[in-house]
Amino acid sequence: MRQRSVVVGLSERLHAVVTKESSEAWSVYILECADRTLYTGIARDLSRRLRQHNGEIVGGPKYTSGRRPVTLIWSESAADRSAAQVREAAIKNLSRSEKLLLVRG
Repeated sequence: MRQRSVVVGLSERLHAVVTKESSEAWSVYILECADRTLYTGIARDLSRRLRQHNGEIVGGPKYTSGRRPVTLIWSESAADRSAAQVREAAIKNLSRSEKLLLVRG
């Protein structure tokens, strides 16, 4: 009897973890920096990450720290971190003009 309740409890916790992870989608994004350069990245919480890039909260990358303010010009949702990283890598391989075409849609 006790063993069954432990298994059920574990199952409920695993379901909660899976549900939480799936509800927090990843985003791929492109920023335009003050010097007009483009920066591509991924994030779970895009608004928080943008605040980091602009120095409002700690944690932003060195690249954008000297190029503030930055502006979000494009973003797209990804199913998971792996998909976001694959899309980010593909975008980083584009030329500036190709990235701007993507932004314009």
